[in-house]
Amino acid sequence: MKRLLAGVLVVLLLAIGLTSAGFAEEEKVLNMYFSAAENWGALLAEKFEEYADCRVDWIRMSSAETYARLKAESDNPRGDVWVGGTLDPHTVAADEGLTEAYQPSNWDEQIVAVRDPVGDLRVLGMYSGVLGFGVNVPLLEAEGIAIPQSWEDLLDPSLKGYVGMANPNTSGTALTTVGTLVQVFGEDEAFEYMTKLHQNIGVYTKSGAAPGVLVGRGELGVCIIFLHDVIKHAEWGYPVTPIVPEEGTGFEIGGLNLIAGAPHPELAKLFIDWVLSAEVQELMSSVKSYQLPTNMNAIVPDVAQKIFDDAKDRLIAYDFTYVGENALRWMERWTAEVYSQSR
Repeated sequence: MKRLLAGVLVVLLLAIGLTSAGFAEEEKVLNMYFSAAENWGALLAEKFEEYADCRVDWIRMSSAETYARLKAESDNPRGDVWVGGTLDPHTVAADEGLTEAYQPSNWDEQIVAVRDPVGDLRVLGMYSGVLGFGVNVPLLEAEGIAIPQSWEDLLDPSLKGYVGMANPNTSGTALTTVGTLVQVFGEDEAFEYMTKLHQNIGVYTKSGAAPGVLVGRGELGVCIIFLHDVIKHAEWGYPVTPIVPEEGTGFEIGGLNLIAGAPHPELAKLFIDWVLSAEVQELMSSVKSYQLPTNMNAIVPDVAQKIFDDAKDRLIAYDFTYVGENALRWMERWTAEVYSQSR
């Protein structure tokens, strides 16, 4: 009997020990879906682990891919926070209840024009960037091809096979391109334009920044891309030049969202507050991400400010709500009317 009691006591003590060792208090883990530059995501994960004394599990996906993942996981959400990527897929996700509103503690520090771009805190603005062209000027000059200065110039037959852009079904950058063209030319005219442009496309990439690398390597001559990526590629040593289209162009606001039904919502809210602080937003330039931060107290690198200064007279009044309402339909139309055509 004494042996039995002793055995029971040992089991109880072991159970108490196991509980105090880790079962009583769940490990702090933030699950981050990240849709901007991968090295920036890695830096944020590292710094937040130090700040919050937690572990960050994260994956880099384009904004369109992240939207698809949230939709697939809607009955059993796995992610806590969606960070970065163009606003349009974030807006679609918010409209479908895949994310939820949250007002950060440093709300008053955020630039009013970009902090709540679709209203009711459905999507938070995290940064902004200008859409344009990345051009390998030496390559095109060597081939005797005029340097494109406008959307219309991209239709020049001499550019057949030289133009690159991402696929709107996988890339938020490309969806912003579609939204821009619709707002510059009108919807039917924009799809007629993209059908013609299709004949000059050398490759459609999965991600929005990838065509810039191909242009830098000389595999393409020009691409449609966010201009902060062109600046980054130029700093890598690629012979690329940023150009703002003459007819006007759109811009992105990088989205930031608390995922609906997040397994760790309080940790996600802490992350949102942290990533919108001036000190953290200033980290972007350390990994050559030159978007404009949304925190008005953040120091903006000259190279990032110059992109906007050069483009400000050609920026359209990009309607994020309008794009969000029509994005899925436009993606289907692009696939059916543009991508399906031979070239």
